[in-house]
Amino acid sequence: MGQKTHPSGFRIGITSSHKSLWFSKMKIYPEIIQEDYKIRKYLENSLNKASISLIKIDRKLDQIEIHIHSARPGLILGKMGTGIDNLRNKLEKVIISNSKIRINLIEVTEPDREAILLGKWIAQQLEKRVAFRRAIRQGIQRANKANIKGIKIQIAGRLNGAEIARKEWIREGRVPLQTLRANIDYAYTRANTIYGILGIKIWLFKGEKIEV
Repeated sequence: MGQKTHPSGFRIGITSSHKSLWFSKMKIYPEIIQEDYKIRKYLENSLNKASISLIKIDRKLDQIEIHIHSARPGLILGKMGTGIDNLRNKLEKVIISNSKIRINLIEVTEPDREAILLGKWIAQQLEKRVAFRRAIRQGIQRANKANIKGIKIQIAGRLNGAEIARKEWIREGRVPLQTLRANIDYAYTRANTIYGILGIKIWLFKGEKIEV
């Protein structure tokens, strides 16, 4: 009873793929994992206003290819398109190996269909001291406009500044968590309010992937 599994990890190889694609010898395996973590952490911290939904890392021999999915690619490109070169130079100082870095920008045309971007928007509303029920309701409305088949939002912590922490959730439409062919986009984010940290979990059901 109550044994949960991560919705994305549960579906790897069925409806979703790994966020990092590479193969290495066991001796350098931990170093590469650490390098991937540092790259993601740096990009998330330095480009926190660029609405990044996904960072994919591909490694080929002595080259690292980073695919950044962003709803606001103009902030990353910067004036005269020099942002990519500056970002590449800074990333080369972060990584341990002498690999060449190549950055690809992919624009997210429908940000309300991405769970992490919707979660960050709700977190911003909560940090502005908007009532959590209103923030959830507005989040669901944004998802419905983007033609999402089902959504579930859960917020936990000191809701509205209450003394005792609790969690509340709202679901609208279908969210079949046990169906492997269901394309579930899951995200977890935090809102740093004056009362403490609120945890936000979002499940988006985008339809079923049926291979013929």
